[in-house]
Amino acid sequence: MTDVIVVGGGPAGLTAGLYLARAGRSVLVLEESTPGGQINFSPLVENYPGLPRVAGSELGDTLAQQAQDLGAQLEYESVTGVTPLEDGFQVDTDCGSHTCKGLILATGVRHRPLGLPGEEDLVGQGISYCAVCDGPFCKGKPVAVVGGGDTALQDALFLAQLCPQVTLIHRRDQFRGAQRLVDQVLACPNIQCLMDSTVEALDQADGQLTGIQVKNKVTGEITPLAVDNLFVAVGQQPQNQLFADLVELDEAGYIRSSDCRTSRPGVYAAGDCRTKSVRQLTTAVSDGTIAALLFLEET
Repeated sequence: MTDVIVVGGGPAGLTAGLYLARAGRSVLVLEESTPGGQINFSPLVENYPGLPRVAGSELGDTLAQQAQDLGAQLEYESVTGVTPLEDGFQVDTDCGSHTCKGLILATGVRHRPLGLPGEEDLVGQGISYCAVCDGPFCKGKPVAVVGGGDTALQDALFLAQLCPQVTLIHRRDQFRGAQRLVDQVLACPNIQCLMDSTVEALDQADGQLTGIQVKNKVTGEITPLAVDNLFVAVGQQPQNQLFADLVELDEAGYIRSSDCRTSRPGVYAAGDCRTKSVRQLTTAVSDGTIAALLFLEET
């Protein structure tokens, strides 16, 4: 029986893995695709302390190698179910079953895409899902933001400090974010709001975004908009439904957790998959540390 199984090989899961392995515990990290999680979509990371400039994919690979060098086992398997046992848990995957004494869920989130042709290929080449991460690379360039909630409004305000023109596109006639943010956006001179509008198509040249086609839902008119970057803020999708019978989830599907503990003893949550107010690379790493140390303290 493994001491701890970590579900998810993003920054939170890999940090938990390296802390546990360094403490002499046996730890298995299960990752269904590529280590690093959402950080792989960032072509350049400049806000990680101690690493002034590093590609997101390189950071993910380096973190995975560091965890393995310290003794963590990393396997590329997709988790299909978790069953509580008398002395731990059984984790089923598409490759078999594993047992463990403790479980850390670090499944992250997936940013909800627009679903447009070519969108996936343009991620990191003009399309981004994180203004705080990638906005500084757009300084002095015209950009657009899609969405109408708090995240989209905050992204527009953040980008307006860096860019000469920010176009905020929302499919409804009113924003659904906090009124104080709406007021700030409407008062910002370099934010243009296109209401009742959707992005219908992406323009590109040589694999780089060059503009978007915006449709007004009321008039049906389609207008081309030249932008260097498009920030998509239409929501995130936690990957926790598989664990709904294991731990308590909130109404949005995030694992209820105030301190990386969950509703079930022996199960911890780390990173973007849990209820929290800030979801950034550094907070994910922090969660991984906390979850690992809680396991060490409580077992």
